[in-house]
Formats: sequence, C-alpha cells, structure tokens
Amino acid sequence: MATGRTHRPATRSRGIPEATVARLPLYLRALTALSERSVPTVSSEELAAAAGVNSAKLRKDFSYLGSYGTRGVGYDVEYLVYQISRELGLTQDWPVVIVGIGNLGAALANYGGFASRGFRVAALIDADPAMAGKPVAGIPVRHTDELEKIIEDNGVSIGVIATPAGAAQPVCDRLVAAGVTSILNFAPTVLTVPDGVDVRKVDLSIELQILAFHEQRKAGEETAAGDGAVPAATPRGTAADGSADQGPDGDVPAVMPA
Repeated sequence: MATGRTHRPATRSRGIPEATVARLPLYLRALTALSERSVPTVSSEELAAAAGVNSAKLRKDFSYLGSYGTRGVGYDVEYLVYQISRELGLTQDWPVVIVGIGNLGAALANYGGFASRGFRVAALIDADPAMAGKPVAGIPVRHTDELEKIIEDNGVSIGVIATPAGAAQPVCDRLVAAGVTSILNFAPTVLTVPDGVDVRKVDLSIELQILAFHEQRKAGEETAAGDGAVPAATPRGTAADGSADQGPDGDVPAVMPA
C-alpha cells in the first residue's frame, strides 16, 4: 500500500498555481455530490455554481489539468473526479496523526470523511498519561512519548496539531524532526517550520472576527443609507464591495498558509 512518505503530488512541478490548487477540493466536493446522484456530465456553468466560483475561472483551472470538456456536452463527472483526486494525491493512502485529543482533537478523530477522501487516521496522540489507551472513535489514544515511533512505523508525512497554543511549537518541532513534512494546525498560534515543510492554519476565531467586521460594516452602511449620507471613499487596496483587491487571476485566498 502506498503511503504519503513515498509519493508526493506533482502540482508544483507541473506549474499549477496555488490558487487553483486551493479550489480543486471545492470542485471535487461538488463533483462527488453529482457522482453520488449518478449525474454523468456537467457543464462548466453548473459545476462553477455548485463550487461557488465563476465559470471562466473554472475553465482556466481545468486547463492546468489538461481537461477542456466537450462542447455541447460538458465535463465527464467520473473522469473529473478521478483526475482531480489523482492531482491532489488522493488515489493513495495518506496516514495522518492527530496530536492533542481534547474536545477539538476528539471531534476531528470522529470525523467520518477522512477515509472516503484518501486519509487514514494512523494514531491519536496526547500528552496526558490518563488518556493513554482510552478509545476515541474506536482508536486507542497513545502517549506523546511514542510519537517518533508511530511516525516511523506508519510512514506518516501529515500531522494534525490540535493542542493548546503553548504546546503547539514543541509538538511541531518533534513532528518535523521525525519526518512529517505537512502540518494542519488548529492551535491558535503561528508555527515556525523549516523550508520544505508545508503548514495550513485553521483559526476559527480569526474567521469569526472577519465575519464580525463585515457585519459591522453592513450595519454602518444601513445606518448611513437611512440618514441619506454619502458613503466614504473606498480605501486604496479595497474593492467597492469591501473585499480586498484581487490579483491578476481575480483570486483572494480565504485562508492563507501560515
């Protein structure tokens, strides 16, 4: 069985932009839903609407994959599912370790979508000795003393950190030293990693704060409209709708890598 240690996705070497890579999972989710309904083909407009992007951007993204669809017919759903899954590296088994089995870590362990999306939870790891051996989602929790051995035995290259902020960097350092080269960080802190290690940060509080900003702005606009006031000039670097200026590809990443 192939593992993440021996195979890496080829997106960077093939020159696929990071913004396109970030949208591939959105297309795959929409396509999977179509496949489950036995829909054989889909137009770029239909798929773009389901993925939440515009059709021109979708067609450009798919051109990087060498997939152009058939005029008057659209895209073959099953073939696109395979093509995108292959490009993302999901046609092989990716063993993952989750470190920090508190409420968030336990919720991640119980997430049922890992297996169907090409990931296998190889181990759950926690620093609390009282947690050792306790089953979570049917997997016995193991102590952090075993971290390096677990990574070596399972060929793990992807680690998930769900620890408190103060423990995240030491855990990250141990993961990297043991050979992990990709980290998904749920801890509310910025991690420092060497070149060659990819980090994706998921911070729910930041996302909520961004939403709060937009709610405040909308409330201010409604008040100004009720008073008949003229909206202030839009600051440089901000679009008229309040969003950040878009790049040449029209891309504004929702979540940036740490």
